[in-house]
Amino acid sequence: MRTVTTGAPSLGYADLPRLMTLMTGDEKHEPSATSTLDVLWVLYDQVLRISPETAAAPDRDRFVLSKGHGPIAYYAVLAAKGFVDVAALGTFGRAGSILGHHPDARLIPGVEIGSGSLGHGLGIAVGMALGLRLRHSQARVYCLVGDAELEEGSNWEAIQFAGRRSLGALTAVVVDNRSSSLDWPGGIASRFKLEGWTTTTCDGRSHEALARGLGAQSGRAAHVLVAQVEPK
Repeated sequence: MRTVTTGAPSLGYADLPRLMTLMTGDEKHEPSATSTLDVLWVLYDQVLRISPETAAAPDRDRFVLSKGHGPIAYYAVLAAKGFVDVAALGTFGRAGSILGHHPDARLIPGVEIGSGSLGHGLGIAVGMALGLRLRHSQARVYCLVGDAELEEGSNWEAIQFAGRRSLGALTAVVVDNRSSSLDWPGGIASRFKLEGWTTTTCDGRSHEALARGLGAQSGRAAHVLVAQVEPK
């Protein structure tokens, strides 16, 4: 498991609930955001090779938040790790704030894409992983999607392509809070496995289990971690 040392303020996981309360308004989508909190923390605390100082480095790991609505957990983690000034959290969603209702890659250091409609993030992550392989880079790409978001057909095209091209630098993280209206025969992981991905399903609130799952990728196959949390 790769760790990163940053010049971030001395804030930890226990500070995240307080940081999230600094963001107010009607567009918080708090249940959706809270479902991603533990995955985001483990990624930034134990896995991603990125810091505020290396946010633009060519060999940095990339994190793509496809489930971009309700990003307050993401902003809280970025603030705890020094990418965002804690004082900016109180401006969430206001005119002129860098912290919009969807993250904006042009405004926030370390944010790789400006999210919008659900279903496009995984395709972008696939393109990033393919581009990094063509450059012979050792960087990895992690993409967080929601279980309901998988109902968008563009995700299945991305899953098929990544499986056929053996994009071993790519890890998808599916936060499963039982929001899907269609359900998945055999479970979410089975659909990825069918397309040649390696899979892990774990408790999405266990930091130890998440760290193991995020580090489980080996070889040339893309990997998916299905993080199961309480129903929305």
